Amino acid sequence: METAGRKVADAVSRRWPPQPIVVLCGPGNNGGDGFVAARVLAERGWPVRLALLGSVSGLRGDAAQAAARWPGSVEALAPAALDGAGLVVDGIFGAGLARPVDGIAGAVIEAIGERRLPVVAIDVPSGIDGASGEVRGIAPLAAVTVTFFRKKPGHLLLPGRGYCGETVLEQIGIPDSVLDRIAPDAVENAPDWWLGAFPQPSLETHKYHRGHALVAGGEVMTGAARLAARAAARLGAGLVTVAAPEAAFPIYAAALTGVIVHPIADIEGFQGFLADKRRNAALIGPGAGVGDETRARTLAILGAGKRAVLDADALTSFAEDPGTLFSAIRSPCVMTPHAGEFSRLFDAAGDKPERARRAARQSGAVVLLKGADTVIAAPDGRVAVNANAPPQLATAGSGDVLAGIVLGLLAQDMDPFAAAAAAAWIHGAAASRFGLGLVAEDLIDAVVPVLQDLLAHTTDAIVGTP
Repeated sequence: METAGRKVADAVSRRWPPQPIVVLCGPGNNGGDGFVAARVLAERGWPVRLALLGSVSGLRGDAAQAAARWPGSVEALAPAALDGAGLVVDGIFGAGLARPVDGIAGAVIEAIGERRLPVVAIDVPSGIDGASGEVRGIAPLAAVTVTFFRKKPGHLLLPGRGYCGETVLEQIGIPDSVLDRIAPDAVENAPDWWLGAFPQPSLETHKYHRGHALVAGGEVMTGAARLAARAAARLGAGLVTVAAPEAAFPIYAAALTGVIVHPIADIEGFQGFLADKRRNAALIGPGAGVGDETRARTLAILGAGKRAVLDADALTSFAEDPGTLFSAIRSPCVMTPHAGEFSRLFDAAGDKPERARRAARQSGAVVLLKGADTVIAAPDGRVAVNANAPPQLATAGSGDVLAGIVLGLLAQDMDPFAAAAAAAWIHGAAASRFGLGLVAEDLIDAVVPVLQDLLAHTTDAIVGTP
């Protein structure tokens, strides 16, 4: 607690000059951290006031000891405690809050917002559920959140992430061996745990070693499949083929170079095309159209045992009978739904990691539930939360590129959970690198410097699993 409180004081001192500051403390360990931060700031010459929810006599353990070392007065938590303050340290509630904030604490948080005071939050902004990112009634918008040991899901999931501001992770002496005891099954998505499994061509590698990816093309919205095919090729699939409806074959053939285009007349022709075992991974959904034909092609891909990516229309086509889809999944499979597509197949109750875990377990597929806080879940319960996606990814076709990235990695035999996580991270990193003005086509070339950076750092990666 002493170290945690000092880290909070350090975060304040690094970002603001000394000025009147109020430290708001709650009855638990977060409040104890606040008492330490207040004392350290006062020792550094800051004019500090401290307000407590409850009484000093009600504090226990380390929090009581921290309060005993505070040399100043203790005010009752109330909006009046904010008078004259230029800055607020929020230590009222921590990450384990499981009930709505109300009463005097809610009134104080509301007053912080009305006065537009900058906030430094301890662990999480009070009112944010650390497990889900949900707002429990009300929460302040923090400029900085200082948390300890490891981030909580609420620092990454929306809406909580939007309340945290800059999240600063500090180590306070908790040993890593604690992770063995608590056995976490969630990870912040980052290259350090999947980079060791990322496909790297060797001198002996030829194109067939790198897999042959198949994209099922649609007849009307041809751009979606073209984007996905180009993305799969860019991610390293040795060959990529678009299986195009005969009527649309000239469009695909004229638009794609470096990608094979094969005309397909009917479902029998598609099934025959799948019989070639060298075509080891397939994507269906982007621009496929919703209906019986897409259902039949999806089941044909799964029946042929291909490593599969199911997106968009391939998912919606089973909205009336998801059980048929789930029972057909017997080979490595990644689903990439957005929230609307997800709700057509799965129960949408619960927080985002819970929903994704339940869906992965039910379907037997890795589920990549898209959004600014994309969650990737495996059937065994592992979860990765991806938080590097910039707002400019909200553009038509970006999901098709993401599906193609997953396909390119699956074609190279990357583990489906790691492939989905890597694809989400690369997708976000490429968009961030490109910046404003992004359209989906830009992503395909923007992944190149991201891949080059990954390759450069492969030997330095610390490889683990969530």
